[in-house]
Amino acid sequence: MMAATLTGGWAAQRADIRPEGGGKTGKAGRTQKAGETAAEARGAELAARRAAEKGIDWKDCGNDSPLQCGIVTVPVDYAEPDGRTIGIAVDRYPSGGTKEQRQGSLLLNPGGPGAPGGDVPLSTARKPVWKKVTAAYDLIGFDPRGVGFSAPVSCVDPQQHAKAPRPDPVPHSEADKQQAHERARNYAQGCKDRTGDLLRHIDTPDTARDMDVIRAALGEKKLNYLGYSYGTYLGAVYGTLFPGHVRRMVLDSVVNPSNVWYENHRAQVPAFERRFGEWKEWVARHDGTFHLGGTADEVGERLEKLMAQARREPIGGKAGPYELTQMFMMTMYSDGNWVPDTTAWSEYEAGRPDGLVEKATGGPMSENFTAAYTAVDCNDAPWPRDPERWDRDAERQHERHPFLAWFSQRMNLPCASWPEPSRTPVDVRTREGLPPVLIVQNEGDAATPVEGAAELHRRFRDSGMITVRGEGQHIASDTPNPCVNSRVDGYLLRGDLADRDVSCAAPPQPEPPGAHRPAAAGR
Repeated sequence: MMAATLTGGWAAQRADIRPEGGGKTGKAGRTQKAGETAAEARGAELAARRAAEKGIDWKDCGNDSPLQCGIVTVPVDYAEPDGRTIGIAVDRYPSGGTKEQRQGSLLLNPGGPGAPGGDVPLSTARKPVWKKVTAAYDLIGFDPRGVGFSAPVSCVDPQQHAKAPRPDPVPHSEADKQQAHERARNYAQGCKDRTGDLLRHIDTPDTARDMDVIRAALGEKKLNYLGYSYGTYLGAVYGTLFPGHVRRMVLDSVVNPSNVWYENHRAQVPAFERRFGEWKEWVARHDGTFHLGGTADEVGERLEKLMAQARREPIGGKAGPYELTQMFMMTMYSDGNWVPDTTAWSEYEAGRPDGLVEKATGGPMSENFTAAYTAVDCNDAPWPRDPERWDRDAERQHERHPFLAWFSQRMNLPCASWPEPSRTPVDVRTREGLPPVLIVQNEGDAATPVEGAAELHRRFRDSGMITVRGEGQHIASDTPNPCVNSRVDGYLLRGDLADRDVSCAAPPQPEPPGAHRPAAAGR
């Protein structure tokens, strides 16, 4: 659930991409749409043949970017491949290797759902851990349908979306609960009003079909793929729908394919609570630097006071409990966030609030990211419609896991009144032709708990799995860890899965600089 940024070059090349053509996309309703229909399969095959004939007209992205930009045309509705179409924005970072080293293209997805993929090839190429892979493959990024420059969806005016503070996610009365449901219903209807018929086609199976059209447009008979977080579910669905089109596939930080999406989000709540506890213990160990409490309990009490104060009067007029919860949730994703985020809080306690306000409000998820995230989640699978069940489930989780229970509910609540039909999820599992897949997973990951990786490992026969013991951050292969990096390289470069199940040690937790507490200043 992490947003990515877009380059200026992409904006210059892609500003006018919008739906084309004129075919109908079907009638809305409550009936579930099957995970895969014969008509959609035929449409995907036809679209791929057309893309293979057309290819991709690569152009420089501009602004001195080393990336090349292009467009791949896909049907809005694969059951009607001659109907309305949209353009999928793709980019390429060309391989820097020799002719002997090159192995084709590697398609990347950073997660989400809703995250654009424009800068992912460039950011990947700049990381030393991917040096050998960058020499072997052209790195290919894309904005999934509904995202960024690929027919972006919208649910509310972006200026309205950016306003802060937002209502406290934790209800303090029945009226608070009712208001939250009303806001969610209005938001869901706004998605339909602002996006139109395209909305029902923003889902994982159609995005997987788009990937196969991209594969064909690249001139590749088989796909090489690296997906993170939600990108693992997207890859798993692709591998199920197109098993014979996969060459090599790495899935890092795995979404559980057996319980999309309501139970998946509920499973995150206790996992984030556990990770939250690890962070509080770390903060307490470094009380000499941060001065936020010498025990985890003291740190937690200090944070509760911060939330209470923000509830009474938003910090800087902008950062209320919602913004602070979102900030600290993102702190849990990466150890790299621990020092700067905790420092911002420490400086606030010392009378310097600007850093905390900036972190809590300076990088909200974009309106398009939130809209696409919601559309994919709500369209992919059935959701409970009973408001009382949502409140009851959140209340029970809040009793034991208060850090994120209500926040998680608020993020997904529009799905309770979604105006489009939901799909029956694709039954992810090995089908004829699927080669061995490599799964990579941090044992203590909160965003995608380890149980999901174990489940996919069972469903994808002959898959290999690398587990990083005791590591709690999200994403395992993107940071230096020779035990992980060497095996991912071995698989992508040589197809090596000799060691099917491997356990790696976690790297050390971050150490803050030995700075003293900032001098007090007037607020």
